[in-house]
Amino acid sequence: MDKTEHHKKAMIEALEKSLGVVTAACKSVGIGRTTHYMWLDQDPEYKRAVQEISDVALDFAETHLHKQIKEGSSTSTIFYLKTKGKKRGYIERQEVDLGTDNHFRVEVIRNEEGTD
Repeated sequence: MDKTEHHKKAMIEALEKSLGVVTAACKSVGIGRTTHYMWLDQDPEYKRAVQEISDVALDFAETHLHKQIKEGSSTSTIFYLKTKGKKRGYIERQEVDLGTDNHFRVEVIRNEEGTD
């Protein structure tokens, strides 16, 4: 295993320990953030491994969110409904008083999956 492959393996392990926090992982391995992002661009296997760690970190956070909901946290419950319950109408709406000039601008923002 060459030096780069050794560093990539160490970086994956460091990302696992830091739950995907790039700066902390880079510091522990002794590489720059630029190197990490270059590897992401150039090495599909490395990118896949990093994405799996990101998914694990997200799962970890979701587990804690569900725990807080079970413990009765209103804030966590509201957050969950605003993010996961949109299809059931749990979204915030704003009413705008246009006054007398009746001019307004609408901007549509799509999420990553391409749905509103």
